[in-house]
Amino acid sequence: MKTSRAWRHYPFVIALFFLGAAIGARPAQGTIQYNVSLAHPEQHLFHVMMEIPDVSGSAIVQMPAWNATYQIRDFSARVQEAKVFVDSAEAPLEKIDKQTWRITGHGALSVQYAIYWNDAGPFASQLNAEHAFINAAMVLMYLPERRQEGVKLSLRDMPDAWRATAALDFADEFMGGSHVIAFSAPNYDALADAPIEVGKFDEFQVPGLNPPVWAVVHGDKWKKKEFEEELRRICSYEVKLMDGAPYTAYRFIIHVGKGAGGGGMEHANSTAISVRSQEDFINVAAHEFFHLWNVKRIRPATLEPVDYTKEQYTRALWFAEGVTSTYAAYTLVRSQLWNREQFYLNLSEHISEIESRPANRWQSAEQSSLDAWLEKYSIYNRPQNSVSYYSKGQILGVLLEILIRDRTNNEKSLDDVLRAMNTGFAKQGRAYRDSLDIRLTAEKVAGGSFEEFFQKYVSHPEPLPYQEVLPLAGLLMRSTERKRPTVGFFAER
Repeated sequence: MKTSRAWRHYPFVIALFFLGAAIGARPAQGTIQYNVSLAHPEQHLFHVMMEIPDVSGSAIVQMPAWNATYQIRDFSARVQEAKVFVDSAEAPLEKIDKQTWRITGHGALSVQYAIYWNDAGPFASQLNAEHAFINAAMVLMYLPERRQEGVKLSLRDMPDAWRATAALDFADEFMGGSHVIAFSAPNYDALADAPIEVGKFDEFQVPGLNPPVWAVVHGDKWKKKEFEEELRRICSYEVKLMDGAPYTAYRFIIHVGKGAGGGGMEHANSTAISVRSQEDFINVAAHEFFHLWNVKRIRPATLEPVDYTKEQYTRALWFAEGVTSTYAAYTLVRSQLWNREQFYLNLSEHISEIESRPANRWQSAEQSSLDAWLEKYSIYNRPQNSVSYYSKGQILGVLLEILIRDRTNNEKSLDDVLRAMNTGFAKQGRAYRDSLDIRLTAEKVAGGSFEEFFQKYVSHPEPLPYQEVLPLAGLLMRSTERKRPTVGFFAER
C-alpha cells in the first residue's frame, strides 16, 4: 500500500506514525499408532500405548526435552511406569539417559506409560474434569530414526459428551462399542505441530474467509459476534498483505476465562491462545496468525530440522518474533481494530521498556535471541540482565520500515521485504540464514546497503537511532525520566 510522504506530527510522549499499506519425508516403514486413554481425567494422567511395527532386534525411543517455548523442560520427568510388550509379554526396556530408552524385540512392539499434565495455557498440556488440551510432543514419545513415518493417534475412554478438534486428518470411530476419535499425520513432527482440544467447546467458522478459518472456544464470558468480527478483520488483512493463504483450513483454539493461562503459540495450520478476558485477545491473535508466514514458513535455517533433545540456538528471534509483533500492531491499526493512539501507545510502551533496562547497553538483538534459552531463570529476566527480542525486534521493524520508505520515496516498505522472503524462501522450501538474508532482502527491496544498520543495531547494542530515523518520517520523539527507589539487592534461597 502506498501512503503520502507528508508525515504528520502527533503530540504523544513518543510520536510514531501510521504505516499504510522442509525436509522431504523418506518412504514410511509403517504407521506408528498412539492410543491415548483419557479415563479418569480428574487424575490428570494420559495413559499412552505406542504401537511400533517392524522392530528388528532393538529401537530407541525418546521423550522430547522441549517444545512450544525455547526452554529445556524435560517432559520425561512426568513419565510414570514405562514398560514395553511383545505379543502381550513384557520385554526388556533399558533407560539410557533422562529422555531416552532402548526397547528390545522383533516385529510389533508396544510401549506403555502414563504421563501427568494439568498445566493451563498454550505452552503446556492439560487433562482434568473439564477438558483435555494436548501438545503431542509433551505427551508422546517418538523414534528418532523413524520420525518421518506416518502416525495415527486415537483418543479413548472419554466422557460421553466430549469431542475433539485439531488441524489434522480426522476420523470418528466406534470400536468395540466405545467411542474413539482418531487423527492421522504424515509424520511425528506434523502431529507435534497440531495441538488438540478435547472436551465440551463451542466451534464456529469465521464468516467471509476463504480458505476457511475456524474458531474453537473453551471457556466462559465471551461474545461470539466480537470474536467473529475481530478474527475476520485480522485474517483477511494478513492474508491480503501476504498475497494469499498458505493453508487449506486454519483453526484458532481459544481458552478464555478465569482458569486460562496467558499467551499464544503458533502452529503450521492452527494456533492455541489462552487469555483471561476477551479484551486481551486481539493482539495475541494478530501476532499468532502472522506466524503462519514469519517463522512457520519464512523460517531461519538455525531452527531446521527440529532437534527435540537439546537447545537450538538462533540469532533470528528478533525478526521471527519481534517483527511479527510489528505486524500484529500494523494489522490492528490498519484493520481499524486499534485507533492510531492505541498504535502509538503500544510502540511507546515497547520503547520505554527497552530504554529503561540497563542490559540494553550491552545485549544486542541477536544476543537476546541466542539467550532465549535462559528465560526460564528468573535472574536472567531482571532489567540488568536482559532485553526482550520481542520488544527490541518490534522497534527495529519500525525503524527499518522508515528507512526503506525514505530510500524508495515511499514506494517500498517492510511489507515488500516480508513478501519477498515469503516468495524467495518459504515458497521455495528454503530456510534463510538468520540476519544475513534478512539484510540482503531488505537491501534488494530498498536498493541500497543496510550493512551499517544491521551491524550497529542488530548485531551490536549501539543505542537505537530514534533521533536520526524518526525525523525522516517527520516525527518527534519526546521522552521523560522518572526515578523510582529500589531496594538495591535481592534474596536467594
